[in-house]
Amino acid sequence: TSGLKFGASMSFVAAGALTAILAVAAIYVLPDFLIRFVVVIVARCIYRIRAGGLENLPMTGPALLVSNHVTWVDSLLIGASQQRRIRYMMDRQIYDALWIKPLFRLMGVIPISAKDPPRKVVESLRQARAALADGSLVCIFAEGGITRNGNMRAFRPGLEKIMEDTDYPIIPVYIGGAWGSIFSYYYGKLLSRLPKAFPYDVSVVFGKPLPATSTTGEVRAAVAELSGQAFDLRKSPARILPRAFVKTARKSWFRPAVADTMGKRLNFGKLLTASIALSEKIDAMAGEREKVGILLPSSVGAVISNLAISLKGRVPVNLNFTASASSLASAVEQCEIRTTISSRAFLEKMKGLTPPEGTVFLEDIVPTIGKREKIAALFKAAFLRAPALMTFKKPSPDDVATIIFSSGSTGEPKGVMLSHHNVLSNIEGFGTVFRFEKSDRVCGILPFFHSFGFAVTLWAPLVIGFSAVYHPNPVDGNKIAEIVREERLTALLATPTFLLAYIRRAKKEDFQTLRAVVTGAEKLKKKVADAFEKRFGIRPLEGYGTTELSPVASLNLPDADIDGALHVGTKEGSIGHPIPGVAMKIVDPDTGELLPNGQEGVLLVKGPNVMLGYLNKPDKTAEVLQDGWYNTGDVAKMDDDGFAFITDRLSRYSKIGGEMVPHLAIEEKFMQSLDTIEPVVAVTSAPDEKKGEQLVVLYTKDAGDAEKLNAIIKDSDLPNLWKPKRDNYVEIDEMPTLGSGKLDLKHLKVIARDFIEQRLGMAQKAVNKLREAL
Repeated sequence: TSGLKFGASMSFVAAGALTAILAVAAIYVLPDFLIRFVVVIVARCIYRIRAGGLENLPMTGPALLVSNHVTWVDSLLIGASQQRRIRYMMDRQIYDALWIKPLFRLMGVIPISAKDPPRKVVESLRQARAALADGSLVCIFAEGGITRNGNMRAFRPGLEKIMEDTDYPIIPVYIGGAWGSIFSYYYGKLLSRLPKAFPYDVSVVFGKPLPATSTTGEVRAAVAELSGQAFDLRKSPARILPRAFVKTARKSWFRPAVADTMGKRLNFGKLLTASIALSEKIDAMAGEREKVGILLPSSVGAVISNLAISLKGRVPVNLNFTASASSLASAVEQCEIRTTISSRAFLEKMKGLTPPEGTVFLEDIVPTIGKREKIAALFKAAFLRAPALMTFKKPSPDDVATIIFSSGSTGEPKGVMLSHHNVLSNIEGFGTVFRFEKSDRVCGILPFFHSFGFAVTLWAPLVIGFSAVYHPNPVDGNKIAEIVREERLTALLATPTFLLAYIRRAKKEDFQTLRAVVTGAEKLKKKVADAFEKRFGIRPLEGYGTTELSPVASLNLPDADIDGALHVGTKEGSIGHPIPGVAMKIVDPDTGELLPNGQEGVLLVKGPNVMLGYLNKPDKTAEVLQDGWYNTGDVAKMDDDGFAFITDRLSRYSKIGGEMVPHLAIEEKFMQSLDTIEPVVAVTSAPDEKKGEQLVVLYTKDAGDAEKLNAIIKDSDLPNLWKPKRDNYVEIDEMPTLGSGKLDLKHLKVIARDFIEQRLGMAQKAVNKLREAL
């Protein structure tokens, strides 16, 4: 009995102790658990969160999570995407908000601020180190503030201080898709509009652990690389171009969609109906061939043709009508195209252009569409599910959406295979920071055989839901000015060469409705940007891309100053900041080793926009694609804020006496001295038996004569090795350009090579005559 009593008393004591422990746990742990539970429920109700890389998070033990900062609820998004408790480092201004400070204390939030005195900053960093030492996950938003334009800013070095003399892993984290939510600064103010979607799609990606010794720059690069995976998490059967268009068209049925200078004008409902009607005719003509050619300029007819082919699950191939006959024939043969859509009216204007065999004309097809077929098309447009329209094939996001042949500015054109995911993710990434609105009206002057024209002026309006007005001649300055003025267009996407035509022809009032002018395909020279801004009051934004990148990789944006925080969006001379989803790095051209910020090397790009590969050319594909990184062949450098600066193309360097000589640097000396924005001088190279290569200067009469140009370089501060020989100046009638407006570098080399060979031939003849005389 006494034993039972002793046991009972001991049980009572143990029960009391356990109760006390549970009470303490309830006081200190349960509120935190309840808060986190409520946070997860609320976050999951408001957001549709896709988490990736969860296997990279340690199940137990410490780690420092380093994330980009997009919204005021980023901590909720990260917390709701995984199960472990996280202690966040938070801006002290938010932490000190009276109504929520007690909750932050229960959650173990560590306040910090850039405005804190050094002692307080050190104390915050010590708290973070102590939390790691206790085995906790600690999360820091290393930018020090929320983005104001959708791009990441430079990371602050505080994370290095936290990890100093430790061996805890660093886990990079990327939050994607949250820019544009009501808790971001997308609209300038928080909670200023109703949500665009409910629930709102976001992605949270956890990267592979980095060593504690990683630098701030290395961690930032790892976070940027994860942005592509955030886009990959969105893949689904519905994420293909034609289905995205059908969805948008049904939501925006009566909104203006497309128009052109030939009088065509359609809203989204009529555009979808017309495309379905034409698709039935093309489907019957194309037979078993997956790829269908299009030989048309930027116009409503070209838009409908692209849609009609895509809606059936086939692959539209917009053929370059400015290319040589042999290049055009090669493209048709490589794609095994047996049916090409064109127009007699267009071919009449393009004298000398011979259409491929099997070409059919819209003027012949459209009259054969009867009344019943039109009614059936209207019914399908309004009610039929998008997959049911695809009778040839139901493509997946990774299937080929189009094949665009590279311009061939430095070599033979290659067929670049772009998938639906490539183009859609690029449209979303570009559109996110460019901020396309339904009210936007874009000037569509770029040809659809140009990747920028195909993605941004053809498909972006169809997918996002704004309108576009097309004109087939991008250098027709008078007509472009008229279109922008009368249609009240808001965005102009062009090349610097095309801007020159507008500077010469358009008046200031013609472009007063434009909110943005974006250039690409070639370097935007400062003098051209200055002249355009002086005339029209708006400065062009330079972007960068290639056909292989679907095409946009980076873009300069207007500076954003919101709530007292300035986010720099433009840096003079740069190609801008990588758009969301795209990562860039600079490597040594010989060793492939990563170079630190500020050093020049070859630019590599990675992201969901990187092409599938070159058509039927696996060897060429392997040359430029390695581990998902695309070798652009451009020489560049990057700064700490992530802005890239192109020095020149690697192909535009000459190796003379073992040293790399940049052509662009020499051209800029000419342009500065001549004080012109016109392309009157170009530098290229030709073979040299002694030094490998030699520089050749091609110029038009507007630049002056060879003596004048030689004097400019002779008196310059350029190294002697960079100065062309006096006899290597060649006058030409005009600078050769491609259909995209870019300088035809291949043609320049041919002219230079022929000039040198002719001169050597003449010299040899003179030597032979002298020998004969002797």
